Amino acid sequence: MHLHILGICGTFMGGLALLAREAGYTVSGSDQGIYPPMSAMLAEQAVDLREGYHAEHLEGPPAPDQVIVGNALSRGNPAVEHALDKGMSYTSGPQWLGEHLLQGRWVLAVAGTHGKTTTASLLAWILEYAGLEPGFLVGGVPANFGRSARLGGGPFFVIEADEYDSAFFDKRSKFVHFRPRTLVINNIEFDHADIFPDLAAIQRQFHHLVRTVPGQGLIIANQDQASVAETLDQGCWTPVLGLGTGVDSDWRYRVNDSGDLLLRGPDGAEHCARLPLPGLHNAANCAAALLAARHAGVPLATGLAALEGFRGVKRRLELRGEAGGVRVYDDFAHHPTAIRATLEAMRPGPGRLLAVLEPRSNTMRMGLHRDQLRTALAPADAVFALQGTGLDWRVADALHGMEPAATVADSVEGLVQEIREKARAGDRVVVMSNGAFGGIHTRLLAALAPQEVSS
Repeated sequence: MHLHILGICGTFMGGLALLAREAGYTVSGSDQGIYPPMSAMLAEQAVDLREGYHAEHLEGPPAPDQVIVGNALSRGNPAVEHALDKGMSYTSGPQWLGEHLLQGRWVLAVAGTHGKTTTASLLAWILEYAGLEPGFLVGGVPANFGRSARLGGGPFFVIEADEYDSAFFDKRSKFVHFRPRTLVINNIEFDHADIFPDLAAIQRQFHHLVRTVPGQGLIIANQDQASVAETLDQGCWTPVLGLGTGVDSDWRYRVNDSGDLLLRGPDGAEHCARLPLPGLHNAANCAAALLAARHAGVPLATGLAALEGFRGVKRRLELRGEAGGVRVYDDFAHHPTAIRATLEAMRPGPGRLLAVLEPRSNTMRMGLHRDQLRTALAPADAVFALQGTGLDWRVADALHGMEPAATVADSVEGLVQEIREKARAGDRVVVMSNGAFGGIHTRLLAALAPQEVSS
């Protein structure tokens, strides 16, 4: 069977293409921007990539048996219009995945506003360490696997369960198609303001997800957050295991002075493991992954041992390099809660902490989080931000009053120059964006490198 994927270079759709090829399907695809690393991964799997959304891409030869439409495409797109006019069979990526690759498998889904990629990657690694050969599809590249998706050899499949909509013709969240037996709800906050009017609308979608979990399954839920409790209070037919920092949590986690994860169960016993990633938010991610793996039959002791070998995920506090004594990290944080959690995790350590932010997400572009930015960035010793195109609000105004004063530039080149002039040996620079940020990491490392003096 021949599938043609529209929007194939997106993280989810690219992962879907890899899974479909592994399952024996012929796969081709179109996208507006075809570039590494996704293009290289797809080419290695003999996926026929075509630039742009031209109608002729769907005409063959041979014409595809089914078109899978990415959620970035809408009516008016030439490929979409051609598929509709010709009466071609089409579906969304999440629906195709649920119907063709997840049926009959034990799906472990990780949902929430923050921490999905890290938690799902941790969970897949714990299952792998336990010898269970899980399949997975995550929104990043776990270093332990070197790829974002694989079918796996056992019954278990780990998926990052995104609340974004499925397609222009299916405005339900992607995760309603996955039918998990094990569900992790990390947290629920307001985001994706381009499709959700308020937090209640997001909670409604999460409740649709809760409705799909069988009575013999398990929901691992953040017990610290009222929005999660409110969602479950709308109706829940599945056992819930609470996870939090409070003394009354079913399972309580904390981080000791040595940076170790301490996890206490209902029996009062406390379990300890070295955190593979810093910060209380990563302690929560690890704890959720451990409990989800435990539901799949992995003893807690095995899961704790697996954490020692977890090598992280690209773009999640990833060290990109060091130049001139300055370390440059890359992180996907783009919501105020995630920005602050990232900086607090990096706060302990030598030298100054410099935060570099690109306000790029749809919600950030709309300015709905601008009033929270000063608090989110407060743990940093210095703040640098980009006044990018598409913002109808001034970043400098949102950051006004910070001490020391935040530096705002209207170009990546200008931002690199500002950081180069103010950074000094021993500093740690954390770059935060949900996009490529104009390749700022490489440009910054080049600018910070000692310049050779010609004789």
